Amino acid sequence: MIQALIAFAVSVVVNLLVLRIAKHNVHALDHDLSGPQKFHRKPVPRIGGLGILLGVAAGLLALELAAPPTGEARDIKHVGWLLLACGLPAFCAGIIEDLTKKVSPGKRLLATALSGLLAAWVLGALIRHTATPGLDALVATTVGAYAFTLLVVAGTANSVNIIDGFNGLASMCVVIMMSAVAYVAYQVNDNVVMTLALLGVGAILGFFIWNFPAGLIFLGDGGAYFLGFWFAELAILLLMRNPGEVSPLFPLLVCIYPVFETVFSAYRRRVLRGQSAGSPDGMHLHSLIYRRVMRWALEEEDVRALTHRNSMTSPVLWLLCTLSVVPAVLFWNQTALLAGFLVLFVVTYWVLYWSIVRFRSPAWLHIGRP
Repeated sequence: MIQALIAFAVSVVVNLLVLRIAKHNVHALDHDLSGPQKFHRKPVPRIGGLGILLGVAAGLLALELAAPPTGEARDIKHVGWLLLACGLPAFCAGIIEDLTKKVSPGKRLLATALSGLLAAWVLGALIRHTATPGLDALVATTVGAYAFTLLVVAGTANSVNIIDGFNGLASMCVVIMMSAVAYVAYQVNDNVVMTLALLGVGAILGFFIWNFPAGLIFLGDGGAYFLGFWFAELAILLLMRNPGEVSPLFPLLVCIYPVFETVFSAYRRRVLRGQSAGSPDGMHLHSLIYRRVMRWALEEEDVRALTHRNSMTSPVLWLLCTLSVVPAVLFWNQTALLAGFLVLFVVTYWVLYWSIVRFRSPAWLHIGRP
């Protein structure tokens, strides 16, 4: 669709402008190269989320100018603009952190929860059914539905930020996840959710071409939190607008990689290591794959070689993400099968993680020197 192409084009141009401006503005660059999750060797702009946000806005504006203000087109524009406005607290908190390094994780989560609250208020985007014993009783109440929805929205946004560690990792995973939502929305004739998901995909790809493989610009907290919010809300709207057609476990299986990465990281830090669940470390699955699987560049300090090693880490995780998205797309309305694949993914992740920790990673993961 032409609006998605416009979202792509605007995102490409805005991110190019950011790259140009960053050469003369040190505040737009990430100068911290020493953190446990830092894998770049020179300052890089980390406000790629700006291009994505403006790309989505441009796609909505194109739809505004091209489509008559009636029927389905009116609904798409109405929902799209409101959702974009609701996402601003999450985006702003993240991008202020990107520029100043002065917004704590707690404040960013609160801002994202506020975005979720606004979407629940103005769009009625609430989770009312989970297909999970116990939780359904909770979300049957208004207070429970609000509380659980805000937890899901904030948690999903944070999970996208958690996996944003390597060139193209988080952005392509969200493209895969958003494409799955668009496909199922198409299957149930929900053109509102499908169109907004495709606008998101177009805008993300406009950022992706600058981010992968060269890592010229980073997603940043603003981009990660906005993308997590956008995906979570579209998934909630898909369920809300099509009750009884789409299984409530479909969105969970689609995003189980970043979500379980977040849950497992909190368990690992708090239970196994006795640390704060939110403390940063270098023991995420993507970090381990970089350090222990991509070994061929371990002794090389050449920036070009290290950038290549960084980028080669991401496709391994794209595959992991796809392993959950494919069955979700195939069985989007079959709750029992989706539950089975959820369990299978958790077991696969657990085995893979501890195999790499013990230096027994599968042979197919070892990618040789280019």
